[in-house]
Amino acid sequence: MTQTPTAHTPAQEQARAQFTVPAQHPMVTVLGSGDALLRVIEKAFPAADIHVRGNEISAVGDPVDVALIARVFDEMMLVLRTGQPMTEDAVERSIAMLKASENGESDGQETPAQVLTQNILSSRGRTIRPKTLNQKRYVDAIDKHTIVFGIGPAGTGKTYLAMAKAVQALQSKQVNRIILTRPAVEAGERLGFLPGTLYEKIDPYLRPLYDALHDMLDPDSIPRLMAAGTIEVAPLAYMRGRTLNDAFIILDEAQNTSPEQMKMFLTRLGFDSKIVITGDVTQVDLPDGTKSGLRQVQDILDGVEDVHFSRLSSHDVVRHKLVGRIVDAYEQYDTKHGTQNGAHKGRGKSGHKGK
Repeated sequence: MTQTPTAHTPAQEQARAQFTVPAQHPMVTVLGSGDALLRVIEKAFPAADIHVRGNEISAVGDPVDVALIARVFDEMMLVLRTGQPMTEDAVERSIAMLKASENGESDGQETPAQVLTQNILSSRGRTIRPKTLNQKRYVDAIDKHTIVFGIGPAGTGKTYLAMAKAVQALQSKQVNRIILTRPAVEAGERLGFLPGTLYEKIDPYLRPLYDALHDMLDPDSIPRLMAAGTIEVAPLAYMRGRTLNDAFIILDEAQNTSPEQMKMFLTRLGFDSKIVITGDVTQVDLPDGTKSGLRQVQDILDGVEDVHFSRLSSHDVVRHKLVGRIVDAYEQYDTKHGTQNGAHKGRGKSGHKGK
């Protein structure tokens, strides 16, 4: 894509930019089916006029807007050159990243194209890759550090991306096995009241980990890998007394660990192993008066070499857009009313969560 020099009109303080889409890229890949991608850009820059004629795209408007629009199309072309299609979600996220960089809310070291084209794992006809800048930095941190904490609200890909990195490490023989674990604590439920054997009781708590595995591996191979011990899915209590060597270990739902459990888990680390700990400190389901090990550990291990804390926010939610809005709405409500998860602190069970 080529861009003409930006021309300024002093009377109107407007700028103009023009782009030529190379012939090898059909315009539908740039504009989207039914111009869906173009509409996303127009919605993000309502004061600018964007026109398309043939393979020429022009933009007129505020100089800052026009410069950002030019960068959006440049980033789109860089992604398209890799053979990866652009989606409405990818365009929205690219615009958000560029605007954050322009407003000084991000250091802008990584471009949208670098984020959107970083492949983690290709499996069963689909490729798993980060979708936001914070997700990319989280994935990069897993490569660079031995222990990484992924902390953020539901839907930000904390566990899913960690699972993808674990499978990648196993397939590339960086580790010999994957160990997935969760504390068996959920809101309003206790294992003793669930029917069945111990394994049947713990299965619902570990089901999200199984679901992610099925997305990343041939389902027929999973029972064989588990029978061989190459993949182990177990409740956190089963980690006690062990030393875990040559393993990629993921602790999910870590906000529901006590400080003692968190220390126990961290000290399981053996040689040539990597640990990723994920959790959402706003959704603690521990009994009354029990502190959250995930909240406490941030103060204890802050600044410790080879330990990294990656923090994700509602902007990194990759589920339905409404999930991000729900997370923001709860945060605003809690800030305004001095509550936690919408419940008044100090009233009943929820008042003691995660103290």
